[in-house]
Amino acid sequence: MTEQQTVEQLSRYKQLQARIQVLSTYSVGAGITVSRLNQDDQLQELHRRLRNLPSYMYLGKREQKLEATAHAYLTQYPAGVKSQLAVIPQQGADAEDDKLLQELRDKIGKVIAARGYDVRDDLDAVLDRMVELQELQDEVARIDTVLEAIKGYKPDYERLLRIHYVDGKAWGEASQEMQVSKDVFYRWRRKAIVEYEKIAK
Repeated sequence: MTEQQTVEQLSRYKQLQARIQVLSTYSVGAGITVSRLNQDDQLQELHRRLRNLPSYMYLGKREQKLEATAHAYLTQYPAGVKSQLAVIPQQGADAEDDKLLQELRDKIGKVIAARGYDVRDDLDAVLDRMVELQELQDEVARIDTVLEAIKGYKPDYERLLRIHYVDGKAWGEASQEMQVSKDVFYRWRRKAIVEYEKIAK
């Protein structure tokens, strides 16, 4: 990570949080928001309960066939309804696999419907917002993790990064708040960025 990337990432922190706030309130119908849909993921809860059991103990023959098809085509098994739908290919190797893959997509849709959600017609837009929400939450969490790590051994550097870049305060206001001289502020700023780059890479 370069100095410019570090500065850009930290400077975007509040913008990321604002976008998360907007995405969280996006309605999918029936009073349900994207954030609730993302948090209330019954597929993941079911997976947690069943993952230690062999699939033949809880799946019928048709479901076992669907599971085999999923394993054949999927290279990852992400969390979140949007992410799950996104990794299911639109086409299989033949017409039979096409039908099975479509059935997998339909089953995920039915799980959503079974929760009592009146899902909007523009499902793709809802799913796109879910993926964006998850990615932004991950990015904010990474920034917080790096800053907290720095705070553990260089609290002045972490404070400088938050005041100057995250809060967007100019060097004069930031140095006054930190009660340090201009020279000290600029020395610390460079060192703080280096520390961030080391931790974040």
